[in-house]
Amino acid sequence: MLLDPLIKFFSSLKLTVACLALGMVLVFAGTLAQVDLGLYKAQNEFFRSFFIFWGPKDAGWKIPVLPGGYLVGGVLLINLLAAHVTRFHLSRHKAGIWMVHAGLILLLVGQLGTDMLSRESFLHLREGETKNYSESERQAELALIDTTDSELDKVVAIPQRLLMRRKEIEHRELPFAIKVKDFYVNSYVDKRSADSSQPAAASQGLGPEAIVREAPRVTDMDHRDVPSAVVEVVTPLGSLGTWLVSEYIERPQSFSYNGRTYSLTMRPRRYYKPYTLQLVQFRHDVYAGTDIPKNYSSRVQLQRPDTGENREVLIYMNNPLRYAGETYYQASLDKDDHGTILQVVHNPSWLTPYFSCILVGLGLVVQFSTHLLGFTLKRRTT
Repeated sequence: MLLDPLIKFFSSLKLTVACLALGMVLVFAGTLAQVDLGLYKAQNEFFRSFFIFWGPKDAGWKIPVLPGGYLVGGVLLINLLAAHVTRFHLSRHKAGIWMVHAGLILLLVGQLGTDMLSRESFLHLREGETKNYSESERQAELALIDTTDSELDKVVAIPQRLLMRRKEIEHRELPFAIKVKDFYVNSYVDKRSADSSQPAAASQGLGPEAIVREAPRVTDMDHRDVPSAVVEVVTPLGSLGTWLVSEYIERPQSFSYNGRTYSLTMRPRRYYKPYTLQLVQFRHDVYAGTDIPKNYSSRVQLQRPDTGENREVLIYMNNPLRYAGETYYQASLDKDDHGTILQVVHNPSWLTPYFSCILVGLGLVVQFSTHLLGFTLKRRTT
């Protein structure tokens, strides 16, 4: 058959060894690359890619030099499946091997699910403050808020991935379109002097008094990119002008159209919840007579109107809150000890590593016990 060489290649033990060796090389190279690229960029370039590209510094081209994590993991998954089909026929004597391989397959699929579905965000609360959303540390959004009604704001949020395309964006809840003139993943915004020769960043709001410049991407873990954009509000009757929106600008900028008032602001991307968390008390305990931290803990009030749930929860190191498919970890604190920062992890695949390890462990026990029992029975008959 024409497919026989292909099946033989993908089911071979040599391919398994090659994938495992490449995996070790990737882990080693990716770990070293974190020094220059930072954790997130190294993860994307080495482990969340099909190929690793390299090129001379400041060159406009790059060539693939190594397979990335997705390619190595994908080939290894195909290898395990092909080996099952061709070499390991289901039987009582092979049950342990089937369990081991099923555990490894589950581990690979679970890791892919984690990469595709997991999400990390942060919830910053001051004592007495209540929020029903967490914020992304690496992604931003442009929020357009209809503030006409004094009792209720209507918000349309445009995520960063759409802003980066620099195109015109329409939404059914908006009577106008947003045209993205420029977008800077990381930027500097400065005040424009009256005699400056540099053009103003925009024509409306704070734009005439500011200039914006692109900045290199931030790679270290202690800092983050500060995105900015220049957007134009385009109505059926024409343009209302351009606005500079940036996380450097703390207060929203407003404009009116068709008798309604809107504000626009660039902010970290928000993930809203059907419940609220209020920080009742934050504690920062130290060892007596020293400044060495002993414990950080956040006592929060969890309220969910649709279920009537209302209870206090204590979150501290190694004791997170698991609720509604998300996990809240104690991550950091404000310098004055009156505020907390909780890391919020949404990972639907978080149980797959535990199941896969249990399955592999049971498979090894079953396979070893099967051979031990056969060996013991054979010795008794001789």
